[in-house]
Amino acid sequence: MSYVEVPGAKVPIRMWADPASVEDAAMQQLRNVATLPWIKGLAVMPDVHFGKGATVGSVIAMHGAVCPAAVGVDIGCGMSAVKTSLTANDLPGDLSGLRSKIEQAIPVGRGMHDEPVDPSGLYGLGASGWDDFWGRFDGVAEAVKFRQERATKQMGTLGSGNHFIEFCLDESGSVWLMLHSGSRNIGKELADFHIGEAQKLLHNQGLVDRDLAVFLADTEPMRDYRNDLFWAQEYAKHNRAVMMALFQNVVRKEFKKAKVTFEPVISCHHNYVSEERYEGMDLLVTRKGAIRAGSGDFGIIPGSMGTGSYIVKGLGNAKSFNSASHGAGRKMSRNAAKKRFSVKDLADQTRGVECRKDSGVVDEIPGAYKPIEKVIDQQRDLVEVVAKLKQVICVKG
Repeated sequence: MSYVEVPGAKVPIRMWADPASVEDAAMQQLRNVATLPWIKGLAVMPDVHFGKGATVGSVIAMHGAVCPAAVGVDIGCGMSAVKTSLTANDLPGDLSGLRSKIEQAIPVGRGMHDEPVDPSGLYGLGASGWDDFWGRFDGVAEAVKFRQERATKQMGTLGSGNHFIEFCLDESGSVWLMLHSGSRNIGKELADFHIGEAQKLLHNQGLVDRDLAVFLADTEPMRDYRNDLFWAQEYAKHNRAVMMALFQNVVRKEFKKAKVTFEPVISCHHNYVSEERYEGMDLLVTRKGAIRAGSGDFGIIPGSMGTGSYIVKGLGNAKSFNSASHGAGRKMSRNAAKKRFSVKDLADQTRGVECRKDSGVVDEIPGAYKPIEKVIDQQRDLVEVVAKLKQVICVKG
């Protein structure tokens, strides 16, 4: 489908979703965003749903301002995927042992490494650049500086919620490795801190929603936020790179005889800010639950833990600010999912997938998400499908 325009106060709301199917609270958030004085464009992805201040699944372009809540609290959250030389025929009949090896190598939930991971000992990662990266931690907000030790030990860890690590097969039987994670606790703490700082600023008083508070260009608060924002985005990128290297190490050890090779890793943020230019204007584009889909850009759009995912290539549609959805998108809250579904429902909906099937992950049941095939179909003018993947192992936090 192409987009539908819904009138907004300052800009039209371009929707790659059926407005009638979007929950009322999310539609109100979109209307609220369209009232911001600095806004120059708003694109809504087919996986849109209610979030903090701004919806998940929205792309907001502003001139001279940025809204921290329109980035998402897990700054830099995103996906990585890599195609391997393995095929379905190489996999054992019982995948539980392989899942255990992955969980042993990569801490999940609130777990962290006993000691910081040494990137120089990991395939595909070098030691260069890491000292500079950690050195810049001294410049982040005073409120979270005491978290440095924890942040170093959480580098290369999964976290919880909707984060996952998967073994997948494409339609030709090739094995892919895929994972979803972000900037762990340090990114959330920086986001929460700066949302609070923005809410105190005079120009944000009287906004329709205090969570839409912004920082203005060429001000000290904006400089502080941008410093922490870009550092956290880099942390998230490094975190996925370390996890992927640990994941690849597991695969090498478990499939020694196959002498596994890997294609280049595809990686993309889906909670972040980018400086981009449209119609002759320099804009700050926030993608909260959206990926960049410029012409030829590779991206990853995952479904839920029992369905499948898509590797896509961007078509460069400027109407969406070169963006596409970040996943299937929730159709009900975590609490609603826990009330609606049982452990038996989870087992039924994840049949054939080696994964947790207990009450701790019922809120991640496929039935709590929108159908991924429909989400892909609604953005055929934004991306083309390169590969369709189906998970056979899913590690959850």
